[in-house]
Parts: sequence; C-alpha cells; structure tokens
Amino acid sequence: MLEAINLSKEYNNFSALNNLNIKVKAGDIYCLLGANGAGKSTTINLFLGFIEATSGSVSINGLDVSKKNMETKKYLSYIPENLMLYPTLSGLENLEYFVGLANKKYTKAEFINFLTEAGLQTNAHLKRVSTYSKGMRQKVGIAIALAKHAKVLLLDEPTSGLDPRASNEFSNLLLTLQKKGVATLMATHDIFRAKQIATHIGIMKEGHLVESFKSEDITLKALEDLYLETIDS
Repeated sequence: MLEAINLSKEYNNFSALNNLNIKVKAGDIYCLLGANGAGKSTTINLFLGFIEATSGSVSINGLDVSKKNMETKKYLSYIPENLMLYPTLSGLENLEYFVGLANKKYTKAEFINFLTEAGLQTNAHLKRVSTYSKGMRQKVGIAIALAKHAKVLLLDEPTSGLDPRASNEFSNLLLTLQKKGVATLMATHDIFRAKQIATHIGIMKEGHLVESFKSEDITLKALEDLYLETIDS
C-alpha cells in the first residue's frame, strides 16, 4: 500500500532525507523512531504529497504520489500531532464535513456509529470540538478514517501529549484498523507504543533509515538500548 524507493529530499545544501527505501503492506503498522530532525515527518509529508521529492519515488496503492497526488488522497487518512478540526462545530458535524469532502454520504445514525466505533463517548458527539481533549479529537480522526474506508493511515506523533489511558485507547484503535487491513505508517518518539503495536519498526537518524526490523524480533529493552545507541552515536 505504501512504498518509497530511493527517496531523497534536500533543502538547499541540507539533506532532510537520504535514499529511503520502505514498504508498508496492508495490515502492517510501521513505526518510525528517531530524534527531532531525523527525517520522520519529512517521510510522512512526502507520502502526503505536501512536499516534492528531490529524487526517488513514493507511491500509495501503486500510484505515484507526484503524478497522482489528488487520486492518492482518497485512499488515506492523516492524523498529525495536533489534528485540525473546526472548534465551533461538533464532533459529528466535523465528521460529516470532512467525510463529505471525500464524496462519502451516510445517514446521521451511520455517522454516530463511526464515532462510537472510534471510541468517542456518546455525550460528546454533539458538543463543540473546542471542549474536546486531544484524545477526543484524535478519535474523531479515527472516525474519519473509518467512514472514508481508508486503506492507508499516516500518523505524525499522534500520541504526543496524551495521558497513558488515552494513548492506550488510541493504540487499541490502530489495532482495530489493522484487523481491517489498513496499512499504517507512524512517526513517533514513543518506544513503548511502537513495540506494543508495530509489526515493523525503523530507526532514523539524520535523514537515513539506519535500522529496520520486525517488532517481534526484538524485546522492548533491546529496542530501547538500540535506539539510544543509535541516536547517541
């Protein structure tokens, strides 16, 4: 569903991403770990088509993002660190609006079911988003992905600032989407959550993917040691 081949991004003389090769299949959750400036967000933004690659290619569902940017959007949902929703609208109204942009139509009852499936408490559906916690806003993002029947989920530090309970709830929602065959690429600093939910983990440093392996092949302690060794070297 997601593939980068020899992907690089340069800004003047600065290399933000260097020769990245990565593949995320349906049902995979690939977590990218790394310090700030390692290239994680650059990778996400290239898949989103927000920026253009200097060289190499990036594709979603077999479509080249540089050539089919708008077409690839119908396959994906994006949840950044701070999900931008309309604060004066309710969770339900935000869901209706953003799903409508994707030309998807549902009844009010169906929209409510998506919010419920995403874990948003019933008494919050009609409240203004300005009253929501970050965790509640992230659940609206998951509801959007569910309603769009997204095949790809791109996440940039989605659990940053969440308390442990909200972070755990969000992780469980990602595992629910995994069972539906969604391919997820997540940039994160959270080693524990990465180990908990990922099928694959990559460690980035200074624009390079320096380590990549299956999550099941490493313990949490070994992952922590490897991560710290990588970023400190």
